[in-house]
Amino acid sequence: MKISTRKYVAVTYDLNVGDEGEQELMERATVENPLQFIYGVGMMIPAFEKALSGLEIGNEFDFTIAAADAYGEYQEDHVINLPKDIFMVDGKFDSDAIKEGETVPMMDNEGNRMMGSVLEVGEEVVVMDFNHPLAGETLHFTGKVIDVHEPTAEEIAALTAPAGGCSCGDCEGGDCGDHAQNDGCGCGGCH
Repeated sequence: MKISTRKYVAVTYDLNVGDEGEQELMERATVENPLQFIYGVGMMIPAFEKALSGLEIGNEFDFTIAAADAYGEYQEDHVINLPKDIFMVDGKFDSDAIKEGETVPMMDNEGNRMMGSVLEVGEEVVVMDFNHPLAGETLHFTGKVIDVHEPTAEEIAALTAPAGGCSCGDCEGGDCGDHAQNDGCGCGGCH
């Protein structure tokens, strides 16, 4: 069976970023914990799906996705100084959760959820980066298709359920598994 719209797909892959000579492994999906999704229903980056279209079980793949077709270019205006007092819990700054290098869930004035990375904690402000962790990066995927079939009702329910607090859950059924990550919870997006 070929990968096509509304098929269950499972793939293994390595996701590397960087220049040809100096690529860094960002994420790995293994046979024990593959990336699973329903093809063609908006769970993945369109360019990722396009590269897999028509492949069958056992087919290997090796492709790149330009930043513009993945998570976009890095945008300086997505780095924002927020007043430190919005991070107060019971009158005290939440220094356990809000520290340099942490990724924290945030909500804007309209109730939209987003993830932000803490770049710096100052005296008055917290500098947050709301770019996707892979913004500005060319994505290089190498892997193999390990399953393609008509999805069961259970698979559809599991893979399309609303995600929890994990940033990668938006697109991978909430299962971050044992992917090799550098930000603590997957690459944060829809491949």
